[in-house]
Amino acid sequence: MELRLFIVACIMYAFTLITRKISKMEHFKNPIIFGLWHFVFLLLILSCALFIFLFVMGGGAGGLFPFDKFLIGEVIVLGVAIYGFIAMQKADAAKQEKTLKSDLDWSNTVYFAGFVASIVMFFFLQAFKIPSASMRNTLMEGDHLFVNKAAYGLHIPFTDKYIKAKDVKVGDIIVFKFPARDRKQLNCGGQTQYGRDFVKRVVALPGDKVEIKDGHLWVNDEAVPQQPYELYTDKFRVTDIENDDPKLYQKLWQEHKLDSYIGSELKDVFGPVTVPSNNYFVMGDNRDNSCDSRFWGPVPRKNIRGKAWFIHWPIKKIGFIK
Repeated sequence: MELRLFIVACIMYAFTLITRKISKMEHFKNPIIFGLWHFVFLLLILSCALFIFLFVMGGGAGGLFPFDKFLIGEVIVLGVAIYGFIAMQKADAAKQEKTLKSDLDWSNTVYFAGFVASIVMFFFLQAFKIPSASMRNTLMEGDHLFVNKAAYGLHIPFTDKYIKAKDVKVGDIIVFKFPARDRKQLNCGGQTQYGRDFVKRVVALPGDKVEIKDGHLWVNDEAVPQQPYELYTDKFRVTDIENDDPKLYQKLWQEHKLDSYIGSELKDVFGPVTVPSNNYFVMGDNRDNSCDSRFWGPVPRKNIRGKAWFIHWPIKKIGFIK
């Protein structure tokens, strides 16, 4: 989202600079040129608003926009822009001057707000909407929350590096970019998750040995005590899956391809695997209905957006996330 806001801010900043230059050259005295420029302004600012609106309504999870909604929105935007062009053909000089001032004011407001918001969201805070039931009952579908992006350190822009502040701990609920390596990679029931943001709980750290036996977590050959937030719904369990080649098993898991070979049984019987350096093993609290590290592998440190921090909607759930 922060990159989208930054792009919007850059577009509106460029529009403002060009508008001021053309205005000084007095080209706007021509009604057709002024009308076309107002058309471009409406097209840009309304398209940017639609762009952000669809992203937010889609949950901010990094997925593609619904094409039908985007198309309908753009048709409306185009209609408004055409109306603005026609209206400016009939406007007198005073009306044109007032419209130009309004266009510039809006452009200045949008690019300034966009730059500030993108900086805040890139380094400190990001809004996120829970897209699925995998974190029930800790986080429910539709919950809106803030992600603390500075919880583990500051990300250096346009790199995979960061200035470390705190270590990721077992029990932390994190938001991260799905670790797929290409757009065509299929996970979670044959779906592409590339570029999406996920939210899960960290259950194992780099170097830990992880297994799932009868649906329950084991770390470093010890059963992890069941926590109050864990939810189990399945009555029947797969009790055994052949693992004749541990090295291949580990390799497929680290390459995020294991679920393509084994499938849904991984929720009951998994591993053992060793979490690689600078990677983490994450699971959903709704253990029987979560597509997580059991299926698609470890989460690299560079993919972590931040720590789930505060629920701000619905009102009855407002509070810090534990």
